[in-house]
Amino acid sequence: MLWGVDEIDVVLPCLDEAAALPGVLRAMPAGYRPLVVDNGSRDGSPEIARSLGAEVVHEPRPGYGAAVHTGIERARSEVVCVLDADGSLDPRELPELVAMLARAELAVGRRVPEAGSWPWHARAGNAVLAGLLRRKGLPVRDIAPVRAFRRRDLLDLGVEDRAFGYPLELLLRAAAAGWRVVERDVRYGPRAAGTKSKVSGSVRGTARAVRDMTAVVQRGVDRGSVRR
Repeated sequence: MLWGVDEIDVVLPCLDEAAALPGVLRAMPAGYRPLVVDNGSRDGSPEIARSLGAEVVHEPRPGYGAAVHTGIERARSEVVCVLDADGSLDPRELPELVAMLARAELAVGRRVPEAGSWPWHARAGNAVLAGLLRRKGLPVRDIAPVRAFRRRDLLDLGVEDRAFGYPLELLLRAAAAGWRVVERDVRYGPRAAGTKSKVSGSVRGTARAVRDMTAVVQRGVDRGSVRR
């Protein structure tokens, strides 16, 4: 058993990650059940995921947040993890994040990049947004693409964004709800060969993500907007 539960669902938002999925799914720790949420792939990602034993859910609405939230809604375990499906993060680090839930409501990975894995423009955008969060009292250094939480608690936060602003709104709502949020260093390597980042792969992609996240900050989140 893992942290008091039999299995833990791992939501993997997926858009054209066929080249990365075999490595990611084969590295999944025992007891961690991959749930691939396909967001309109055209490279055979869903078929590859199924052939390797993963459950596949289709989310036709475009957007990172749409894929992630649909996966959380479809998950069946009490504790859920979210992890990018591009091969840049190691699923074998998930149990350490889950263990941190003994003292927190949300555990997130703070990326420690290998050479060439995190372009300057993406790192700069992330630093600006993390600074905004710290000024709001949330001690984080990364708007991380890997996290662990209790499913019901997260759904009760009422996160509304369905684009790239989803992880930032999640952190803002967690702060408004008084959640304990903890970070742990995780290795951040290059994406699998044959895949391309929708965010950090270009200045334009990073700018789009920062735009979505800035809109979340401008909308604001207060304690009254968190569902109980």
